[in-house]
Amino acid sequence: MTQLEVLYRYEMHPTEAAMAALGTARQVYGVRRIKIDENAKTIRVEYDATRLNKAVVLQLLRRSGIDIVEEIPLVAPPPPPAPAEAAPAQ
Repeated sequence: MTQLEVLYRYEMHPTEAAMAALGTARQVYGVRRIKIDENAKTIRVEYDATRLNKAVVLQLLRRSGIDIVEEIPLVAPPPPPAPAEAAPAQ
């Protein structure tokens, strides 16, 4: 079992029907946890990567009625490499 997490930002707050559909999505085999942060307008899904992939998780959320805008990376990208210093002229 390989546990992965994915974080999405949504545009509009989920409706009551969307929240009920999310309750059903939690019962999908492979979904471990769905956590919504209303202040940050994000939804985090923990899932089993041997059963599901990001595309399936995204489809589950969209079918539930969640207006997904973008995926937010959980790990910050590495800083850009420092420019190489030019060798002194001789």
